[in-house]
Amino acid sequence: MSWDIILQQSVSGLTEGMVLFVAAAGITLVMGSLKVLNLAHGSMYIIGLYLCFAVCSQFVGIPAYFYIAIIAGTLGASIFGGLMEILIIRPVYKMGHIYQFLVTWGVIFVVMDLVKMVWGGTYHPITAPQYLTGRIIFFGLAMPKYNLLLIIFGLVVFVLLYLFINRTRFGLIIRGITVDREMMSLLGQDVSRSYTFVFMLGCALAGLAGASVGPITVAGPGMEMMVLLKSFIIMVIGGFGSIVGALIAAILLGLVDSFGILFIPRLALGFPFFLMLIVLSIRPWGLLGRPE
Repeated sequence: MSWDIILQQSVSGLTEGMVLFVAAAGITLVMGSLKVLNLAHGSMYIIGLYLCFAVCSQFVGIPAYFYIAIIAGTLGASIFGGLMEILIIRPVYKMGHIYQFLVTWGVIFVVMDLVKMVWGGTYHPITAPQYLTGRIIFFGLAMPKYNLLLIIFGLVVFVLLYLFINRTRFGLIIRGITVDREMMSLLGQDVSRSYTFVFMLGCALAGLAGASVGPITVAGPGMEMMVLLKSFIIMVIGGFGSIVGALIAAILLGLVDSFGILFIPRLALGFPFFLMLIVLSIRPWGLLGRPE
């Protein structure tokens, strides 16, 4: 295998890994901090993707339209997630995970039908500005410019999220809620409002992932299930609540997918599960998780 193929597959795998990390970081944050099973997380990804398409298709002549589209996708997913947490999930917090499973599973089909009603069941391409498309020379090879930008973007999101959780007052509150939410409530913290904020942040990350990946994919129905599945696999591999673990797991998953399709394309759908089985057979609590 030549070095140019190795580098191209590596860039492809890292691109997928970084997009999946941004999406999976949201579900890792919600599941790890709030212990909320949100099966509608993939639907937030779809909302971000379709809102990005809607803005790009309507305002393509406006300067910075693509950045406006990404912001719209992120905010739209965040607002939808906040309403879902307040109206649907909050009433079943104390009823166990099975009720969270059922209500969020229902949201998947509601969002799926809403998307089809508004945008139809066809696939829609998303056009990025000209200066973000094309290729650049990377180590003597022509590499897709937007793919490289997505890799850098994913790393920036990781750094900002890590600093937010570990270096800010609200990050301290989130960690406190994770350990003992009753004590945080006794200390005067509005736990319900904090829950809503964390849930909205998790949904915003999913929407951001969907909006940012638009130029290298298409907006189409059915994508939410694959994103949800891979996000859960990343969370399990990395360890519940570990953002660093989610980053490592997402990179591993992206590279395994990229090189696996090259060597054994017939087993492509099974590679994420093979990776998860290997990791869990060695560390049942994930790479950077802790036994509970």
